[in-house]
Amino acid sequence: MKGKVAWITGGGSGIGLAGGIEFARAGAYVVLSGRSAETLKKAEKELKAAGSGETIALDVANQAAVAHTAKHILDRRGRIDILVNSAGINSPKRNFRDVPVDSWDQIVAINLSGMFYCCHAVLPAMRGRKDGLVINVASWAGRYASALTGPAYNATKSAVVALTESINIEECMHGIRASSVLPGEVATPILEKRPVPPSQEERARMLQAEDLGKTLLFIATLPPRACVNEILVSPTWNRFYLGGLEKPKS
Repeated sequence: MKGKVAWITGGGSGIGLAGGIEFARAGAYVVLSGRSAETLKKAEKELKAAGSGETIALDVANQAAVAHTAKHILDRRGRIDILVNSAGINSPKRNFRDVPVDSWDQIVAINLSGMFYCCHAVLPAMRGRKDGLVINVASWAGRYASALTGPAYNATKSAVVALTESINIEECMHGIRASSVLPGEVATPILEKRPVPPSQEERARMLQAEDLGKTLLFIATLPPRACVNEILVSPTWNRFYLGGLEKPKS
C-alpha cells in the first residue's frame, strides 16, 4: 500500500474510518470525506495516529462538490489508486406506510447517486493509468431484502451491487477492478437510525467496524490481477437467521 492514495467517503466514522485506519497503517495516504466537520476532526486524529492522510468535508449527494474533491486530490497527490464508497444513510421512518418522500430522495441521493458521482469522478484518471480499485460498501440488504431495512435502503444497496459489476464489465480491460462488500449487522452509528436501536449486548455480538476495515484491506492488498467481485460477510450470531430482529413499529 506504500505510495498509494485512497479516498474513502463516509470516512468520519464506522466502516469508512476503520478502513482508512487500516490503509494508513499499511502505508497508504488516506483522504477521508464526510458530511460532519466535528466527526471528521476526531477521525483525522485517529487517521494521523495510524499513518498519513487528511480529511475533507463533503456531501456526496452534491455532484459538483464530489467532482471538486476528486480534482483536489488528483491535483495535490497526482493519483487516486483506491476509492472506497462507504457513505450511506437510512431513516428511522423507512417503510412504505411511513417513509416521507423526502427521506426516500435523500437515501437514494447519498446511497446510490453519491456513489455514482464518486465513481464517475475517479474513473477517467484510473483509466488513464490503466490501474485502479473501487470498493463499494453495500449491505446484507443488497442481497436479502428485509422489512427492517426498508424499501429505499434495500433498493439502493441492491443497486450498489449492480453498479459495481457494471464497472467491472466496462473497465476490466483498462486494469480497473471493482468490489462490492455486503456486510450483515455491523455495530456502527447508523444503528441509531433504526426504529428500535439494538441494545449494547446485541451490538457486541455484531460485526465490528474494524472487522470490515480488515476486509477492505484484504481486497486492497490483493495483486491487480485479482478482482474480488463481491464479499458477503455476516456476524456468526446472525439475527437474520435466528429470527431475533425487532419488527418495525406499526
